[in-house]
Amino acid sequence: MPKRPERDIEKRYPRKEFVAKLRRLADAIEAGEAFSIQVAGERLRIPADALFNIEHEREGGVDELEFQLRWKRNPASGRTTGGGA
Repeated sequence: MPKRPERDIEKRYPRKEFVAKLRRLADAIEAGEAFSIQVAGERLRIPADALFNIEHEREGGVDELEFQLRWKRNPASGRTTGGGA
């Protein structure tokens, strides 16, 4: 399987779309299910055992809050597993 290029994308969404995505994510987490989402043209599958954290950054008068999901991809199968590097 070819190596995927590295990415660092920030995508903005209107409030209504953002809320809908968060609601789908929360429902999947609560049910212990995998979650799929497309970001900037790439389909991502977050496994049910992904790691979750919340990050707060402050710099130059700007605060940022990130809800993060982290998982590892298995290069041989293309499957994803929880954990993360």
